[in-house]
Amino acid sequence: MKKRTNKFKNSKKKGEFPIVIDQLEQSVKDQLHDEANLIFKKINVQNKNILIFYISYLIDKKRLDDNLFTPLLYSETEWSTSNLVDNLPIGDGKQYQTVEEVCSQIISGSVGVYIENENEIVTFSILNNQQRPLEKPERESIVIGPQAAFSESLETNLNVVRASIKSNELVAEKFTIGSRLPTEVRLTYLKSLANDEDVQTMRQRLNDLVVDDIEDSSVLSQYLEDSSISIFPQFYLTERVDRFNYSISKGKIGVLSDGSPEGIVAPTTFFGFFESTEDVYFRWNIATFFRMLRFIAMFISFILTPIYVAVVTFHYEILPISLLETLGQSRSKVPFSPVLEVLFLELIIELLREAGARLPTKVGQTIGIVGGIVLGQAAVDAGLTSNVLIIVIAMSALASFTAPSYLMGSAIRVIRYPLIIVAGLFGIIGVTFGLCLLIIHLLKMTSLGRPYFLPVYPFVFKDLDNSLIRLPFGISNKRSISYRLKDDTRYKEKKSTKKKDIDDLGD
Repeated sequence: MKKRTNKFKNSKKKGEFPIVIDQLEQSVKDQLHDEANLIFKKINVQNKNILIFYISYLIDKKRLDDNLFTPLLYSETEWSTSNLVDNLPIGDGKQYQTVEEVCSQIISGSVGVYIENENEIVTFSILNNQQRPLEKPERESIVIGPQAAFSESLETNLNVVRASIKSNELVAEKFTIGSRLPTEVRLTYLKSLANDEDVQTMRQRLNDLVVDDIEDSSVLSQYLEDSSISIFPQFYLTERVDRFNYSISKGKIGVLSDGSPEGIVAPTTFFGFFESTEDVYFRWNIATFFRMLRFIAMFISFILTPIYVAVVTFHYEILPISLLETLGQSRSKVPFSPVLEVLFLELIIELLREAGARLPTKVGQTIGIVGGIVLGQAAVDAGLTSNVLIIVIAMSALASFTAPSYLMGSAIRVIRYPLIIVAGLFGIIGVTFGLCLLIIHLLKMTSLGRPYFLPVYPFVFKDLDNSLIRLPFGISNKRSISYRLKDDTRYKEKKSTKKKDIDDLGD
């Protein structure tokens, strides 16, 4: 083994070529640790020995035969390294001078071709891409609008992004991240629109990231976020192609990772997680209603059960007499304190949610519906909880599902538990104190260096229509000014709204 290692190290040096074919074969085997599916083909064309090597399960064998072996064997061309790239009908030919560089291409689905006594090795990408096609989004479903989600293929994802954004201003910078398991990452943005400072910040974070590997875009976003301690996501992860493209067209930055069916959008705000691309497709008044409904539902989701605990434990005098009597009768047989009762039911809801998500789709839906009804009714009959609390828990659970972002919905679900505990210990004062800490935390957060709570803090009146509400297109003709884009005008308001008679159309 020592002799093999020394031989391979010598072959990696610049200028080591030309090299004997047998020595090159042994060096490739050593570099790839004697990969079982590593294939070597030696052919002789025009009195020249040619070595072709590849990993069999990564290669499209039909393209290999039609575009490589057939031209090499049956052409009268006198082959050399220079005319291999120009004359073979494959494309994407690259030349390398080290075995290490060639092997990094071989494990990515390329074929290596070496002509004896030449100074370089040529590789051609003939990857047998077995990725799934584009499908409908599962976590970000909408009624109106495009129904396409990203796949695990980076090439496919870049293809659909380019197909939607037909502009030479679209930039897709290439990065390779992962010292042990390299992964290709693309930084995408519009050159004429995106803020240069934001682009440079993301570029620097990608360049400075040194890790063994990144499993998914969600893992990459955690490495790139401003604060890894916060429970709130600072970048928006989307599986929707139209959401990604819409964000790019608004001047934001996108990151796509090979092997991940999600794209990263940055920078983003807390309120951006409650926006949906469906808001653009609906009329402005309907979209504003739905957006406000999501904000209200978010507030209900994490405040309703803590308020219930606080009122029942300390502040029952604020309830109307009729409601207090009903609540008293409902809780008369419950042996637990309100905080334990709420935590017990919340735990059941979380178990049902996780079971429904992990089981097959049809079985999961049945478990979620039937399990909720059966367990809820059984808990009331057994005296473990009250009827009123069942309604409160159900409303809180339903409200948490209205967030378009699954990550934000999960964060809101977790926030509910510390608020329930402080409500059981200190009542309304504890809930108020917990909310104050939560707001302070949100005010201090940033996303790619930009304030996370924009446009509320710092307050930017002109950006309210891009976050909290949606105004008609005739009024909202500006992009967000908070991100200091190169061009903040979406369209010319006067020209777009000016009415013309039919006699004026020829002018």
